Amino acid sequence: MSTAKRRHEAIAAIAAQRLPERTIPADAPPVKDVYGKNVFSLTVMRSTLTKDAYQKLLRTIQNHEPLDPNVADVVANAMKDWAMEHGATHYCHWFLPLTGSTAEKHDTFLTPTGDGGTLVEFSGKMLIKGEPDASSFPSGGVRSTFEARGYTAWDPTSPAFIVDGVNGKTLCIPTAFCSYDGTSLDRKTPLLRSMAAVSKQAIRMLRLFGNQTARSVSCTAGPEQEYFLIDRRLYFLRPDLINAGRSLFGARPPKGQEMEDHYFGSIKERVLAFMMDSERTLYELGIPIKTRHNEVAPGQFEIAPIFETVNVATDHNMLLMEILKNTALKHGFKCLFHEKPFAGINGSGKHNNWSVADDAGNNLLDPGHTPHENAQFLVFLTAVIRAVHTHSKLLRAAVATAGNDHRLGANEAPPAIISIYLGDRLTEVVNGLIAGKPEAGRASGVLQIGTSSLPPLPRDDSDRNRTSPFAFTGNKFEFRAVGSSQSVAMPNTILNLIVADSLDALANEIEKEMAGGTKFDSAVQKVVQENLKKHQAVLFNGDNYTAAWEAEAAKRGLPNIKSSVDAQKALIEEEFISIAERHGVYSKMEIEANYNIALEAYIKTINIEAQLTADMARTLLLPASLRYQTELAGCVAATKAASSGADVSAADKSLKNVSSLTAKLQSALDTLDDVRSKADHGGGDHYKHACTYRDVVKPAMNEVRAVADQLEGIVDDNHWPIPKYREMLFMY
Repeated sequence: MSTAKRRHEAIAAIAAQRLPERTIPADAPPVKDVYGKNVFSLTVMRSTLTKDAYQKLLRTIQNHEPLDPNVADVVANAMKDWAMEHGATHYCHWFLPLTGSTAEKHDTFLTPTGDGGTLVEFSGKMLIKGEPDASSFPSGGVRSTFEARGYTAWDPTSPAFIVDGVNGKTLCIPTAFCSYDGTSLDRKTPLLRSMAAVSKQAIRMLRLFGNQTARSVSCTAGPEQEYFLIDRRLYFLRPDLINAGRSLFGARPPKGQEMEDHYFGSIKERVLAFMMDSERTLYELGIPIKTRHNEVAPGQFEIAPIFETVNVATDHNMLLMEILKNTALKHGFKCLFHEKPFAGINGSGKHNNWSVADDAGNNLLDPGHTPHENAQFLVFLTAVIRAVHTHSKLLRAAVATAGNDHRLGANEAPPAIISIYLGDRLTEVVNGLIAGKPEAGRASGVLQIGTSSLPPLPRDDSDRNRTSPFAFTGNKFEFRAVGSSQSVAMPNTILNLIVADSLDALANEIEKEMAGGTKFDSAVQKVVQENLKKHQAVLFNGDNYTAAWEAEAAKRGLPNIKSSVDAQKALIEEEFISIAERHGVYSKMEIEANYNIALEAYIKTINIEAQLTADMARTLLLPASLRYQTELAGCVAATKAASSGADVSAADKSLKNVSSLTAKLQSALDTLDDVRSKADHGGGDHYKHACTYRDVVKPAMNEVRAVADQLEGIVDDNHWPIPKYREMLFMY
């Protein structure tokens, strides 16, 4: 059967499908009764652990105190009993390697006794440490391939959970992952270190404000997740979607998103059934999903949680993506997380809502209602502004991937210029502090951040700015530039690190002023004023998409790094290495490993896409075009043979168009093959190798697509072998 016929049969099957069948029984328990049922939560721990063990573990989770080794056996036994009561037969250490995805190795709770029987075994040692084979994970040069040993270490601050399978259940234990010598081989370890760095410096700042009760400060995150759904019958007819996660070919459809009718529109029954099914599983795993809706592009949707501690939010987001993918298959969909699966329409991001809070639950980025709270808020706000301005290149590097290159700066997402949106009201306050003047319309005198002359600051005092890559939204910052397929671990690690460094710097300045005899309020006033004045260039409330802003940003000295290849260079600058090592978040070796892995991932991604482009064009699209060309030539010849005076101009024109474009497609393919074969030899320099793929291979690949997309518009639909945009985006 021809591929074109399979395409039409898939379309016919989609058109004939009925409303979805119920996947959640009508008599299923209410969601509130199943929320967190598959989580070894604090509630479960309280009821299954001894009081002493629970209190010690709680101090580890909440205050980051070292774990008492004697507690591990108690926890392991309770966790094992709980998991097996829920039907689990195996356990795994679940971790986040440098691939950007998740990894796991399953072991059974059963141990043979040698006499034909078995024992159920799960000790504290087995809980705390695992030893999977690490040889085939990317290491960025920190170890040789033959050095296979890698260790997983239990992260007690992120709860264990049970995953349901078709034929059984598995207990998953979130862990860190490191090499034999302790070098980080994952995204979790630096994230945990960065959280500790923020806590240390934030507590130091709170002590200056007289807060002697706070014991720790936690970073929180709430990553919104955008994704596409397409019918899997169409998906499996697209080798590019299967292997690259995005369409490498596809002419722009007559209707895309220009009617703006999909955004927040009513959710189709089949999609809603998928969403509800996914959400129930997520609720059972204790993932606090709050929102679902249609996004801008046809076939695009969003799911959003409320905030959690950042390492838990990171684990939950990775788990959420797995749940969405698996549930989509049950409903006949394929869930796509690529930042740009379809050219010419809105891409997908992962808006990372970030804040900091003390162990009493006080949000340190909440403006508050008293002068003292305002002063403290403005110091933490200043620290963030300083961090983003000083280290904007690092934030850009944290979201730099081949997929995100299709999105950033493409008039649908935040640009590659990192700036901060504060809103009109807060901007007035900041400008008043910088100028040493009161706000417009207020009493005369200097605006003091520690006295009653500063009014209460409302949370939502102005409109949102969806074009800003880093926007203040009342009591948190929304880092909008994160890619939809990314783990939020590294973006949050970098954000935590640079804020910790800024809090450290501001505390040093305040302490220096006070050591010189300046009173605390005046010292804070001076330090905040000087830092806001120095770093105000990063503040921008306007439209980030305009050419005028690019010109203005250049005048302000703000970097505009449009390529992820160039963005990654910020990781190996001495300034970053210095602060990362000083705060104990990354070693120099770990930084270099992340840099090398990022470039290798870019090279491999573009190489896969280039091979796919050549393969699809040569084996699917070119033959289809040639068949149609042959058909047209036969039509012209047959018409002329039937009547010497017949008008064959229409067929002849089509023949010439198809023939010309087919020749161009072959030529473009030859060029792509040539440049790709030469690019396969990088000479060991990852940056130069990546630049070759960006500057030579990608343009050659894009030229093949440009010609093929023109052919799609003129080749007989009965010949075109792969599903078109007009089908994939609207048939679900």
